[in-house]
Amino acid sequence: MKSYDAKSTLFGLSIDNVDFNGAVGLVNSLVESPTEGKGRYIVTPNVDHIVMLRHDQEFRAVYSGAAAIFADGMPLVWASRLLGKPLKERVAGSDLFPAICELAARKGYRLFFLGGLPGVAEAAKSELDKRYPGLNVVGTYSPPFGFENDAAENRKIVNLINADKPQILFIGLGAPKQEKWIARHIDALDTRVALCTGAAFDFVAGTVKRAPVWMQSLGFEWLYRLVSEPRRMWKRYLVDDAEFLKILTQEYLSLKMAARR
Repeated sequence: MKSYDAKSTLFGLSIDNVDFNGAVGLVNSLVESPTEGKGRYIVTPNVDHIVMLRHDQEFRAVYSGAAAIFADGMPLVWASRLLGKPLKERVAGSDLFPAICELAARKGYRLFFLGGLPGVAEAAKSELDKRYPGLNVVGTYSPPFGFENDAAENRKIVNLINADKPQILFIGLGAPKQEKWIARHIDALDTRVALCTGAAFDFVAGTVKRAPVWMQSLGFEWLYRLVSEPRRMWKRYLVDDAEFLKILTQEYLSLKMAARR
């Protein structure tokens, strides 16, 4: 039986090999042990990220600066087993978001939600307030389309966040926008840890329906999203992400060759 290491190197990434509870604990430790004058950020790669990382130099640099990397997607867990570097568990950003909110309600951490269409982050806050009494979401903001290229808007966002001094910042802007934005601005932000969580605000707010749990556990959440939003998702899942099979094959053959030397 394979043993588990604290880190597992897959596709050029040093992924934190933790189960879900371990991931929550790691986030908590980052909040409780701040670095002087500098926040940290967490990314959650899936198949789409692995493909993008092969073609986007800035995205690779973002990943190299992450404080933690959690595998979001059963295909990555399956790939880790095939490659002889098994990950303990999938740690999806969409699951991590409410779990960290529950932790924050118990610990009294201040939170800020950045992203989503107008009203979505606020709706997610309202839902989470009901679930977790004592939750302290100090601010929400939905930036306008194209904000990442607007210096004045970015200064406004940084100032909004810093005025509220959240210990945890959740960013739901979609990849790679959310990861690139936090990497560019983390040093200017008064927060201890930032988590990129994709569509998590929409799932909690109910504006986007998530796949049933049984589909998530079988690794078919992507199929549910494809069927639900075919016009938006078909290229990502059927064209772009098909490259993952090539990447996986290359990694497998490379490991086999290294083992023979």
